[in-house]
Amino acid sequence: MSMHAETMDEVLNPLDQVEEVLAAHDWVFDRMTNDELMVEVAGKSGSYRLFFIWQADMNAMQFCCQYELYIPKDKHQSAGIALMTINENLWMGHFDLPRDSGVPSFRHTCLFRGFGNVSFAEHIEDMMDISLAQCERYYPVFHLLAAANDANDASLSLALMETAGES
Repeated sequence: MSMHAETMDEVLNPLDQVEEVLAAHDWVFDRMTNDELMVEVAGKSGSYRLFFIWQADMNAMQFCCQYELYIPKDKHQSAGIALMTINENLWMGHFDLPRDSGVPSFRHTCLFRGFGNVSFAEHIEDMMDISLAQCERYYPVFHLLAAANDANDASLSLALMETAGES
């Protein structure tokens, strides 16, 4: 590969532009390392921790929107069924529930190869908007699993239903 072609494939660290997007919202963030950034934001239903992790060798950025909810181990089976139902309807990203933490999250990985040195700000803004909207949409499901002693099939089915309007 020629030197020119290698230069064209190099991608600037998109976390630098994530910082710009977050600063435009006046959100206080923590850049833990050159490749990791975290910010806490308040939604309509709850609060979320947004993690951005850059992997330069793959030209990929992983985005994770983590709920501030804990789902106990005895609810993981019900949560797994709910996750399958939710994920079947998503066209971008997925929800997961790590066994070790019990904290539900929405995750999405973006590939940046071929973008060159262009601005990713709109791409990052869209990714955050879509992810937060999905987290808000399914907040009742995860809240029910985290809070209710009897999160039965009927209550989970109701929480999974599409709603119309706003409350």
